[in-house]
Amino acid sequence: MSSIVAAVAGVVLGLSLAAPPGPMNAVIAEESVVRGVRAGVSAGLGAMSADACFLVLAWVGVATVLRDAPRLQGTLLAIGGLLLLVFAFDAVRDVRRFTPDAEASGGRGFVKAFSLSLTNPFQLLWWLTVGVTLLDPGTMALSLGPIEATIATGSPAIVAGFFAGIAIWITAFPAALVALGRRIDGFAPLVAVGSAAVLAAFGLLFLYRAAAAL
Repeated sequence: MSSIVAAVAGVVLGLSLAAPPGPMNAVIAEESVVRGVRAGVSAGLGAMSADACFLVLAWVGVATVLRDAPRLQGTLLAIGGLLLLVFAFDAVRDVRRFTPDAEASGGRGFVKAFSLSLTNPFQLLWWLTVGVTLLDPGTMALSLGPIEATIATGSPAIVAGFFAGIAIWITAFPAALVALGRRIDGFAPLVAVGSAAVLAAFGLLFLYRAAAAL
């Protein structure tokens, strides 16, 4: 029973990282509505692969070193900001080329999401806080109204649940967007434009924080 509870808690943690609006979901959304479900899932797999890298870094203690290196964080912010602006321009160009009911070829989404995730300070911050707790052997009390349980952190069950939660999101999110795009005229270009705006906004924010950090 404790393993089941840990796995469920891991799923919730995975969704807490994957679901909130941000540059990663903007990339997934843009790839999904322009190139189809498989491209959106591929972009999600890129972000999840970066999380696997962060997991290893947190496990060996490198994440803690990054937390105490503000100049390195600033450099990552600058790189991430520039990448976001480039991908925002790319998203706008895709909108101009967009034609309904035609899926473009190419697997750029994986590389885009992977590279952005590695330079995303929000994702890094998550791993420096919640992620470290996830991997640290111990226990964590969970209280949901009348339900109280003690979760074993650092267990294989919670880690497996975490990645299962991400997998659920990166599969369901693109499928939902594509399904809506097929039912609502003009939905796909609107999502692509919105994704470009989100990427550009976060790119400027990253560059501003990079300048402040450096």
